[in-house]
Amino acid sequence: MAIAEVTARSDEQLLAACRRGEEDAWEALVLRYQRLIYTIPRRAGLGEDAAAEIFQDVFTTLLESIEGIEQPSRLQAWLVTTAKRKTWRAVGRAKALRPFASEEGDEDEMYDLADEGLLPDELLTRLEEQHLVRAAIGELGERCRTLLQMLFYAAEPPPYSEIAAALGTSEGSIGPTRARCLKKLLDALKKKGFS
Repeated sequence: MAIAEVTARSDEQLLAACRRGEEDAWEALVLRYQRLIYTIPRRAGLGEDAAAEIFQDVFTTLLESIEGIEQPSRLQAWLVTTAKRKTWRAVGRAKALRPFASEEGDEDEMYDLADEGLLPDELLTRLEEQHLVRAAIGELGERCRTLLQMLFYAAEPPPYSEIAAALGTSEGSIGPTRARCLKKLLDALKKKGFS
């Protein structure tokens, strides 16, 4: 089965395919959630290695618990909760191992965590929303995906002349095309439960 067909499946379908041992379903599931899961420990101030370890641990836990997941439609929430808990444990271990400051007040810089307030609900909600938007954009056709990425993902959007050249269209058609693409994006987000 083509990867595009697999990634278009719902979480419930992917989870059922993973339970049957379909390798491409596992790959699609990891691709769908890798950015979201990896971001949770990074936003908590953990380094790349610790975040990668938590990422692997979350998917290992999913593999071990896959038959026990009672609500496949809530897979994203399950993954986020699991990642948060593993992040909390890792931060707790880092704090427990943190040496006392020396008499001169020097502390080891590697133990300075970016945020002591561990993932407030607003931040987690924003991460989940960003994940939903990225997933919905990924489901759009190549033309819409390219246009929206050029308009909204660049630090400074390129001029319409560059966008028109990249899309092989006229500058005057960009506005109407953008409107159609945003409508498609909104429809895709509604299907995913984004309100």
